[in-house]
Amino acid sequence: MTVMTTADRFRTAIDNRDLTALDALFTEDVRFYSPVKFTPFEGKPLVLGLFGVLLRTFEDFRYIGRHDGTSETGTDGTEAPSAVLLFRATVDGKQIHGMDLLHLDDEGLIKEFTVMVRPQSAVRALGEAVFAGLVADGLVPGGNG
Repeated sequence: MTVMTTADRFRTAIDNRDLTALDALFTEDVRFYSPVKFTPFEGKPLVLGLFGVLLRTFEDFRYIGRHDGTSETGTDGTEAPSAVLLFRATVDGKQIHGMDLLHLDDEGLIKEFTVMVRPQSAVRALGEAVFAGLVADGLVPGGNG
C-alpha cells in the first residue's frame, strides 16, 4: 500500500479542484505568501477563498515536478519539512512557470504556502486576475490593494 504524502494529497486536490480536500490539509492559522502581495494571506477561511479564486483563474494548470526536503519558515525561521511543486499554467493568455512551496507542521498539515512565478508580465496578469476574483467573492474590499 502506498502512503500519500501531504504534497501528494495537495496535488490531487488541486487536480480535482476539490476545496473540501484542501480544507483538510491546512492548519487553522495557515499563511499564504503571494508573489503579488507583501504581507501573507492568513487563516484557513481566507486561504481557502483564495484557492477558490486561483482555481478559476489558472488555465491549463499542471504540476510538472516535485522536490522534497526541509527549509526555514517565513514565520519564525525554524526548519520544517517542505515540498516544492513545480507548475506551468496560463493566465489571461500569458504563460506562467512557477513553484509552490509547502511548509508542514508536526502533524503534516500545511502551515505556510509560498508561490513564486515568472516572468514579470505573468506576475502582473496573475495579480490583476486574482485581485478581481477576491473582490468579486467579497474576500477583500475593492479599490487599490
